[in-house]
Amino acid sequence: MILLADSGSTKTHWCLMTESGQSSEFFTDGINPFFQTSEAMRNSISNQLLPQLARLMWVGTIEAVYFYGAGCTAEKSPFVEDALRACFKKASEVEVQSDMIGAARSLVGNGRGVACILGTGANSCLFEEGKIVKNVPALGFILGDEGSGAVLGKRLVSDLYKNQLSDELKAKFEKEYDTNVAQVIECVYRKPFPNRYLAQFSKFCSANIEDPLISKLVYDHFDYFAKRILTQYPKVPVGFVGSVAYYYKDILGKVLEDNGLIMGKILQSPMEGMKEFHAIK
Repeated sequence: MILLADSGSTKTHWCLMTESGQSSEFFTDGINPFFQTSEAMRNSISNQLLPQLARLMWVGTIEAVYFYGAGCTAEKSPFVEDALRACFKKASEVEVQSDMIGAARSLVGNGRGVACILGTGANSCLFEEGKIVKNVPALGFILGDEGSGAVLGKRLVSDLYKNQLSDELKAKFEKEYDTNVAQVIECVYRKPFPNRYLAQFSKFCSANIEDPLISKLVYDHFDYFAKRILTQYPKVPVGFVGSVAYYYKDILGKVLEDNGLIMGKILQSPMEGMKEFHAIK
């Protein structure tokens, strides 16, 4: 029995796979070693995931854990591995890879293509024969993360309060989220996880996509991502995973077409592809 994990900044999607092909899926808060210590990650797994597994009496039967997560660089992955080994002591194999590797394995497998993550954060790579051969650094939502929900939310809030959108949209936004400019500044600059906070506002764009100014904002958001990031890769199919890519797939498809790029798969979650990649033989 193996346990798979796809973790972003907002949530972690877990999948338990049995030798007979059955699977059960679970969700917990996001796990990111850039923002959390090993102890915090271990507590998150112990308090949120293990009780769900315990109800199925499967904790002690997990033989391997494959964890793909945001922030899981070569330097940070050992901290995640320590947390996982502390929680799954009987697992003989624990592998921690970046969420980019997970997305690429899900979208490209052992083929060739560009894989992109567009969720709370964003990243991309050229993947060939199971390896990342080129990566334009994401740099996080302050310096980069073009195409992400956090950056789209940041752009929306900035445009609203700098009077680039209508007064009606501003009033609707403040009513829906029960907020104002002072509270937004407080949450972005003084509270933890500002990227998660800003990413939630991408849903407002989706709900108001018929507004011409919102539609242009979203198009320009993805067009900037395509021109700044995707044009650096060869012209091979470009696949996407993540809620932002999935819910804006029509506009994203138009942007790729306008930039002469080839659309590949779009998956809301990479888990389906991960299950196929790690299928128990």
